[in-house]
Amino acid sequence: MVDLELAASLLLCLLPLLFLILGKFISSSSTSGYPRRYPLVGSFFAIYANRNRRVQWLSDMVRSTPTSTFVLNLPLGRRQVFTANAANVQHTLKTHFFNYQKGDVSRMIIFDLLGDGIFNANGETWKFQRQVASHEFNTKSLRKFVETVVDAELSDRLIPILSAAAANGDVLDLQDILQRFAFDNICKIAFGFDAAHLLPSLPETKFAKAFESAVMISSKRFQAIHPVVWKIKRFLDVGSEKQLRVAVDEVRRFAMEVIKEKKEELREKSFLESPDLLSRFLSSGHSDETFVADIVISFILAGRDTTSAALIWFFWLVAKHPEVETEILREINDKSEATIYEEVKDMAYTQAALSESMRLYPPVPIDGKTAMGDDVLPDGTVVKKGMAVSYHPYAMGRSEELWGTDWPEFRPERWLRKAGPAGKWSYVPRDPYEYPVFHAGPRVCLGKEMAYLQMKRVVAGVLRRFRVVPALEEGAEPVFVSYLTSKMEGGFPVRIKERGAGRL
Repeated sequence: MVDLELAASLLLCLLPLLFLILGKFISSSSTSGYPRRYPLVGSFFAIYANRNRRVQWLSDMVRSTPTSTFVLNLPLGRRQVFTANAANVQHTLKTHFFNYQKGDVSRMIIFDLLGDGIFNANGETWKFQRQVASHEFNTKSLRKFVETVVDAELSDRLIPILSAAAANGDVLDLQDILQRFAFDNICKIAFGFDAAHLLPSLPETKFAKAFESAVMISSKRFQAIHPVVWKIKRFLDVGSEKQLRVAVDEVRRFAMEVIKEKKEELREKSFLESPDLLSRFLSSGHSDETFVADIVISFILAGRDTTSAALIWFFWLVAKHPEVETEILREINDKSEATIYEEVKDMAYTQAALSESMRLYPPVPIDGKTAMGDDVLPDGTVVKKGMAVSYHPYAMGRSEELWGTDWPEFRPERWLRKAGPAGKWSYVPRDPYEYPVFHAGPRVCLGKEMAYLQMKRVVAGVLRRFRVVPALEEGAEPVFVSYLTSKMEGGFPVRIKERGAGRL
């Protein structure tokens, strides 16, 4: 049975025409390897045939072109540019920054969840939020608060759960565990609220469940053949759009309750006693509850999904490459066992391994903007006003031009060089437009350095005590999927082994 979304798509693109040619062309490609396009429906058939591997399919298209840029023909004459060309990335994210903004379609897709939050804003609204957030992210007090929160969650919740799994021989879904860990962290950092999502019972908290549902359904809007598809469902309040409305209502209701409670707390406490982001925004005079909710929900989205996505693929790759794990352990064992951030600052090899993991499996595999006016990209691609231009970090991480013929290899050493008389490793970052995993240009991720510190702290805390052993069927590989951020389809089952205890 054809579902409502597909039915709406077919109706939109002239149902009779589609039925006539669907059977013959649904998975067809042109002789050049690029998807065929047809009047009115564009490359609908190829898009639909590859709907379950969209990231990988678009990566193949981009990488097969001489310029690393590919223009996809969408239904009703719309066109979208996908590029893995570093010069094009710099052009859109920096050089011509003001010509490439969040377009109306993109903003509308995620507006129900994020509103006018920093990741969904343009112009003066974005600039104001960026200035406020940048000031707060550069304060020592916020950094110290983040360190305290992460260390407490690591020692009080994550390590005991892993230890219990090791003792009992349980199989854990590490993806679920790390998402819960990240969710607790970001709720404390953003709201000053303990979501208690990573308790031994692994509870299904209402807010966390609503947030996950809102993110997943919002991300599926991007995959609709035309925005009218989900707009019709939203107007009728049916199917996934009804589920999204209910989920967003719960997220917003909870956010407003916390904001009201925080305002009351701030009347009774000094600012220094409430160092979370919400308190900082409220204490700075930003009293509009909807405005503050938009900002905080945006940071929860960023903090919850990106670091957990990066760590999942990191632990998978390290498990497959014992020589990398050995080097990381050597670096960890050179540090103090004290649960403080200071020990991870100069862990160059571990940071290189994390960067290498995100090269192959970026937390946000595709991102982009909309052209506010006609333009020509550095590689000669013509862009018309209103066209979406998306850069493709997943494809860029697989570019032979950027990374050499050994790009398929997981090799942290490509990020390192020997430094000093002792020959210690020194981390060497790449050009951000060749490696836009943390975005680049004026919108570069404010929490980039903080994210690296958090991830290194988790890696040191976990790998010092445990081996993470994938519990997939023999020969099975995890499947990369993306819902705003990347995930492993179906989770990441693992067994936890105590180091030095029994047979490892």
